[in-house]
Amino acid sequence: MAPPSEMSRRLTFLFAVAAGVAIGNLYWAQPLLGLIAGDLRAATATAGWLVTATQVGYAVGVLLLVPLGDVLDRRRFVPVMLLASAVALLWCALAPSIGVLLLALGVLGVTTISGQVLTPLAGDLAGDAHRGRIVGVVGSGTLTGILASRTISGFVAGAAGWRTVFALAAVVAVLLALLFYRAIPPLAPQTRMPYPQLIASVGAVVMGERAARWTLVLAATGFAVFALFWTALTFLLSGPPFGYPVAVIGLFGLAGLAGVLSGLHGGRLHDRGWSLPATGAAWLLALGAFVVAAFAGRSVVLIIVAIVMIDVALQTQALLNRARLFALSHEARSRLNTALATGNFIGAAFGSAAATTLWSAGGWTAVTITGTALCCFALTVWALGRRGPLVIRFAGTDGEVTDRGEALRH
Repeated sequence: MAPPSEMSRRLTFLFAVAAGVAIGNLYWAQPLLGLIAGDLRAATATAGWLVTATQVGYAVGVLLLVPLGDVLDRRRFVPVMLLASAVALLWCALAPSIGVLLLALGVLGVTTISGQVLTPLAGDLAGDAHRGRIVGVVGSGTLTGILASRTISGFVAGAAGWRTVFALAAVVAVLLALLFYRAIPPLAPQTRMPYPQLIASVGAVVMGERAARWTLVLAATGFAVFALFWTALTFLLSGPPFGYPVAVIGLFGLAGLAGVLSGLHGGRLHDRGWSLPATGAAWLLALGAFVVAAFAGRSVVLIIVAIVMIDVALQTQALLNRARLFALSHEARSRLNTALATGNFIGAAFGSAAATTLWSAGGWTAVTITGTALCCFALTVWALGRRGPLVIRFAGTDGEVTDRGEALRH
């Protein structure tokens, strides 16, 4: 059965919600680290590894499972992964110790990859005239899920305990699995390829594209900075002089929603040929955010300003990175998405781990110095990478691939 020419508004909304919920599973624990550490009688520094475990698991799942979307019927694949994540979420809710919770969150990361399957699927189901808009809506669901998950988690945990957060997320995953099994039309696999060859081809695509390599470095650095900032911010707000409860800490995630709104406009900048200069400007804004954050150790106002600045910067550059990668090769888009997501969450795992270590070593000052250094590294990569032209590859109706060099405006 051929896919329909376009998705309905209801199905588009369902995709966006599911993508947000899936990515939210990675961040439920982030504002709850102090609460979980106290309940399970663990050190705060040990609890900081909970976020890292989830992100490492997610990177593994994206690398090993997401490419299967090209060779399996996604009408079955997506619900199966949602049900698997529901089992992992229940395991988290019932975890009796910090060690068991670390393992359960690692498994959750591996299984909560449905959002990365849904994004290219939305593009396949959409008609040519609406593909950009629909993929953008689904992508906005992902960005919203990253930020809103902290607020939701803080509210629920403040009212009913941290275990309830994971239990409710499991129920939502089961409901989404049932909805998607009914909503997604039967789809034939896009290609047939042995699994080892499928996984190996991800690296081959990246190594064959210079622009892909430096863009992936920028993207991974962005997620490292993002995770570094938000993980350390939880430690800052839960301790003196603030001492905020988890519900209040979760509210700070709302300030970051400005990044979602501004990031959606990044696609227009890319379409107008301003992808590279806009990426550099975004990193300069992130650098400024850490300068502000360095003076925000006792000021809620400055913390909120830094949150808005860093989320606007990082969400904008993330969207530009994705658009630039997808323009490189139409026929290898899924594999490029796999490489992008894997690199992003390896970066995020590094950022979370660094935040935990830096907080123990030098507190908020050590975190802001490291964030500033990472922004300077990204600007160096950007300055070197922007020298080359962007090459877009087109597959003709006869299967022949042709190249067109398109120099982006500097």
